[in-house]
Amino acid sequence: MRRPVVQKALWGAAVLALVTGCSSGDTGQDPRAASPPPVSSSPPVSSSPSASPSSSAAGRVSVAGTLTEGLKSPWGLAGLPGGDLLVSSRDERTITRVDGRTGAKTPLGEVPGVVPGGEGGLLGLAVRDGWVYAYLTAASDNRIVRMRYGGGAGDRLGPPEPVLTGIPKGFVHDGGRIAFGPDGMLYAGTGETGRTGLAQDRSSLGGKILRMTPEGRPAPGNPFPGSVVYSYGHRNVQGLAWDAEGRLWAAEFGQNTWDELNLVEPGRNYGWPEAEGRAGRAGFVDPVAQWPTSEASPSGIAYARGAIWMAGLRGERLWRIPLSGAERSGEPEAFLRGEYGRLRTVLAAGDGRLWLVTSETDTRGTPGPGDDRILRLEVG
Repeated sequence: MRRPVVQKALWGAAVLALVTGCSSGDTGQDPRAASPPPVSSSPPVSSSPSASPSSSAAGRVSVAGTLTEGLKSPWGLAGLPGGDLLVSSRDERTITRVDGRTGAKTPLGEVPGVVPGGEGGLLGLAVRDGWVYAYLTAASDNRIVRMRYGGGAGDRLGPPEPVLTGIPKGFVHDGGRIAFGPDGMLYAGTGETGRTGLAQDRSSLGGKILRMTPEGRPAPGNPFPGSVVYSYGHRNVQGLAWDAEGRLWAAEFGQNTWDELNLVEPGRNYGWPEAEGRAGRAGFVDPVAQWPTSEASPSGIAYARGAIWMAGLRGERLWRIPLSGAERSGEPEAFLRGEYGRLRTVLAAGDGRLWLVTSETDTRGTPGPGDDRILRLEVG
């Protein structure tokens, strides 16, 4: 069932103060309010699909149904062998197993040591070799832990074991996406917590993409010896995905002007805070695509059918960015515009299918009946 369009006309003064300039693209303005696009020498990608929201000559999106609903502040999503899902609740600090066929929910328990607040809490999830990995905000830092999980009926999560600690935490810009790459290494997107200088400081784990072994050690071949830092100069990375050629892509929140989709290469500098969007400056890598923050505020991304699919929070839409090798092969297209509210996480499910998680209960949305939910998508 499609979510009714709700006009977000009133925001409390406290909420306005909280979200101004935040990493999720909620700049204190009504996300549905019309505003003139920023001026740039590089034109933004089009936010107007060339065809209907459900199909076009280049690709299509069909909402096959709702897998489950009634989720509270869902954030991370990971697939289990056999097709079931694990979903984290940022604010309730819990992980829930969702049956991939029926949508039945089985609580697996609360993760100890999580301290929610602002954009922090229980964030990204990944699964590998009988372990559930979680990126979380603790009392003193952001960190990655792992918990044993057998995956059978009645199984519960084991106690968390630290994998990597010391990632800077803040009320905003906590990053939080983790994923295993095709090389078997664990990657994490972090934020600079509002302290912009951390992004250019290679000794800090803030404002970076990190690459490590499953045990948390610097991965072989990392660009900076003895370090888990893989790339730097990021503001707040919350989307990680690999294409069919094994290239890493990352979605990143801009400040007030440009959100970004970047092709990530080891040791490269992605510009923040010296550059936002396409700067054309020596020493910095320009994004492959960029959007005004009102049209994206990107969170999770996934690769399917020759394209990156990007969930938008403030933009309340799903973007399709067609690829040809390491370049865009066409203009991005927007789907599901405003139909389901804020979109947090997208996960490839194979055979041209995606899971899509909404994010209306994260304190910045306008929850309706059934929010939040996991949607089944079919893409072409």
